[in-house]
Amino acid sequence: MRTWLWTILLLALAVALALLLRTHGGNVLIVAPPWRVEMSLTLAVLLLLAIFFIAHVTLRIIYWFSGSPERFRLWRGRRAEKRDAELLESGWIGMMEGRYDQAQKEFQRLLDRTKASQRKVLAALALARAAHDDAAYERRDEALERARQAANDPRLREATAIAAAEMLLDEGRAQEALGLLQPIQDATSLHVNATRLLLRAHRQLGNFDQVYELTRLLSRRGGLVKSEAQALIETSAAARLRAAGDDGYKAVWSDLKSEERVLPGVAFEAAAIQTAKGNHEDAAKILQASLDVSLDPQLLAVYAQCPPEHVAKRLNKAEGWLKSNPENPDLLAALGNLCLTGQLWGQGERYLQRSMRIRSDARVHALLGSLYDRLGRSEDAARHWRLASGVAGALPVLAADSLLPAADTRQDPARLEAEIEDELTDEQAAVAGAHTAFVEGLPEEMDTAAKPVPVEQRPEDDSVDDYFDSAPIPGVDVEQTSDRPSSGSHKY
Repeated sequence: MRTWLWTILLLALAVALALLLRTHGGNVLIVAPPWRVEMSLTLAVLLLLAIFFIAHVTLRIIYWFSGSPERFRLWRGRRAEKRDAELLESGWIGMMEGRYDQAQKEFQRLLDRTKASQRKVLAALALARAAHDDAAYERRDEALERARQAANDPRLREATAIAAAEMLLDEGRAQEALGLLQPIQDATSLHVNATRLLLRAHRQLGNFDQVYELTRLLSRRGGLVKSEAQALIETSAAARLRAAGDDGYKAVWSDLKSEERVLPGVAFEAAAIQTAKGNHEDAAKILQASLDVSLDPQLLAVYAQCPPEHVAKRLNKAEGWLKSNPENPDLLAALGNLCLTGQLWGQGERYLQRSMRIRSDARVHALLGSLYDRLGRSEDAARHWRLASGVAGALPVLAADSLLPAADTRQDPARLEAEIEDELTDEQAAVAGAHTAFVEGLPEEMDTAAKPVPVEQRPEDDSVDDYFDSAPIPGVDVEQTSDRPSSGSHKY
């Protein structure tokens, strides 16, 4: 718009000047001894304008030539910036596409060519990330070292430390990452990304006290999603209670907020500590506060485990939950378990059967099996125990064989004695005959104890029959399969 206004203004001035010069026919006299120049007014004005234009152009040309070196440096700088931007852009596109080799080449070229320290740090960090994703850890460490050397600004040093810590955490080197992140956290706790990485490092190291504190800090600053923060609080607080035990229970429990105490994992550990001390009333209060918020299956199973004298109170409270959750199978199973502990057989059977109709569960079948076994209904008990084992895991189907496998008769005593008799030499046979004659000459009362009993006369309940089955194999000719030589093959 301004260009159009200036154009219109110049045209108006030109028209006005032309009209003015046309109406005035005066002359201009220039006397410069020994020269005397006389010209019309119109020519004088035009010459002045021409001289002004020529002078302006001349001065601009002189200025352009005098500023050429600086302008050339600026041009080279802009060209270098454009080249660096293209290399950085190409490298990041390659890394996002998963072409890590190509990305490393682009970042390496940028790192070697650029003169700016900031772009050198960015190129080194990008190269380290590409090498890390490509599992080239030695090249990654070299790039990180170059980034540390080129980082001459506090922000660049901080960025290098955070990037290196994140890669070390990916590799599982939490202690080294902790050494890089702790100075940043000590300098300022407002750095959300550094605090997240610090939380991750403490989780890998199992420092649950620090995990609990950092999770609280990030929750206040909006650095964590609510569900993620709640899960971390539950895990870390439960681990703190488990590590504190009975001695440090009060200190840890008093440090928890009311909404943290009702988390299932926290309530489970606290109730376990109170139950181990014998404080069943305190354990029941902890579990009831958590179950009022959410009927967690694990907490219901723990709530159902109590001495008989506490069954009435817990059963009354659980029946109150049942009014608002009539189809909860875990709650019905817990009620059945409480009834069995209190020897309320009929009521317990009804609760367990209702739970089983909603969901077939191994624990419910096992409880029914125990109930029926207590009542003397052995068939029902065995049936539910079988169902419990079937629900717990897939059992193999055992196919019935039509024939028993063939018996191994190689160690049959009768066969061994027969083979020994066949293989006796003449000298061994003479010794055996002398022994037999000696035994036959003994008195009758000693004869019974000394004479060997033939195999065919041994009693049927002989212990040998418990281990060897000499029954013939159905459909097989024993004479053809036996290793014994036939009688016709002996040579005497």
